[in-house]
Amino acid sequence: QERLVESGGGHVQSGGSLTLSCVASGLTFSRHGMAWFRHAPGKEREFVSAITWNGESTRYSDSVKGRFTMSRDNAKNTVYLQMNGLKREDSAVYICAADSARATSLRWGSRADYWGQGTQVAVSS
Repeated sequence: QERLVESGGGHVQSGGSLTLSCVASGLTFSRHGMAWFRHAPGKEREFVSAITWNGESTRYSDSVKGRFTMSRDNAKNTVYLQMNGLKREDSAVYICAADSARATSLRWGSRADYWGQGTQVAVSS
């Protein structure tokens, strides 16, 4: 059974850093493009970042560009999101997604083959 399990969320003060991880199982990880989304209370789910199957290309939303870095380790079936310079508006549940149709594409819409359950990030001032 295919699963995506996120970890690394927590509470941090404004300006701090966190690194999120998402471990995939039950799927051929290297054949999937991966992405991070976030969902804050009262808001729609928002695209954060995406990475191609080989990790050579990434894309970020304007709101996190320059502060967040996405990477992957295909040997560990894991994708990461390094978050620096966190702001209160970054508080949300962070969810990873996998999609085989986006192995070489960084254009993500609202659908994916698989979604994780999410990990909570709370940033206080």
